[in-house]
Amino acid sequence: MEDVIPKRYHRLKQVLNRRQPDLTVLTEDVHKPHNLSAIIRTCDAVGIFEVHSVNVKAELPTFSQVSQGSEKWIFLNTHPDTRTAISYLKNQKFRVYAAHFSSKSLDYRQIDYTKPSAIIFGAEKWGVTKEAAQLADEHIVIPMLGMVQSLNVSVAAAVILFEAQRQRLAANIYDNTRLESEIYDQVLFEWGYAEIARVCREQGISYPILGENGEIKEGFSK
Repeated sequence: MEDVIPKRYHRLKQVLNRRQPDLTVLTEDVHKPHNLSAIIRTCDAVGIFEVHSVNVKAELPTFSQVSQGSEKWIFLNTHPDTRTAISYLKNQKFRVYAAHFSSKSLDYRQIDYTKPSAIIFGAEKWGVTKEAAQLADEHIVIPMLGMVQSLNVSVAAAVILFEAQRQRLAANIYDNTRLESEIYDQVLFEWGYAEIARVCREQGISYPILGENGEIKEGFSK
């Protein structure tokens, strides 16, 4: 067990070091579990820290086996409606892009994703709502050269998000830790010691201090 803790701890730090607090996704009434799970899995793969979701027409779907447990590493922030969600993102200084075909749509590769970016993906059958399209700063599309006019929502999310990752890798953005130190330490402890973190929250006490290899140094007694 002593050998496992340092390896796991440093792996968690490696992942957390690359999390991008200024790149996110807003899903709007994505109601199929396998689609939401696939989007969450992609978000984890490109280093997204938090995902936002609005589900007005149906309950937020449960995760499927597609996610491969990635939902444990992504914070999912739900909002009561689209306007509230987009207002929240804009207040956080995100530029909001709707994956939506319109007369003003831009090729998704024309966007600078190295800046704070939030991408809206709509319901499987209907796409983003009219309200989301109106409130977004820009519309983006993936050029389609065949008979089919759109991709599955989870596939579209993967295409756009990996372009965002490509741009950020080229700009060396992943080389530096982006999270505030307080949030970083909190999340690192919760990832490493989920059960102890739960007990601490229930008792209203601070998380224990961790050593350089992830061992608990002080502040908690079983």
